[in-house]
Amino acid sequence: MSANTSHDKLPIRMLHDRVLVRTDIPEGERRSTGGIVIPATAAVGKRLAWAEVVAVGQNVRTVEPGDRVLYDPEDRAEVEVRGVAYVLMRERDLHAVAAERLEGAEDSTGLYL
Repeated sequence: MSANTSHDKLPIRMLHDRVLVRTDIPEGERRSTGGIVIPATAAVGKRLAWAEVVAVGQNVRTVEPGDRVLYDPEDRAEVEVRGVAYVLMRERDLHAVAAERLEGAEDSTGLYL
């Protein structure tokens, strides 16, 4: 399929159950909610990350371009397209979906877990 309107049309087409996402924040230092800087080298437990779906393959059923998804950064394959780093994964490797289109659905929490 194609990229969403916030990105230029990518010169690639995703196949099968693949999902291409763009991460929300670069890896490195983080800040706690209290403003404390946490260095990239600090040991922390397994931490999942949020990203925006940019493109999906024809067999992807649960996410669309523009959705925000939760994934494990350790299980990823990175690719660079036009100088922008993206993460490529299978749909089954996504842990949750948060999308505006889900908020109005009946019996929906707005987040698939």
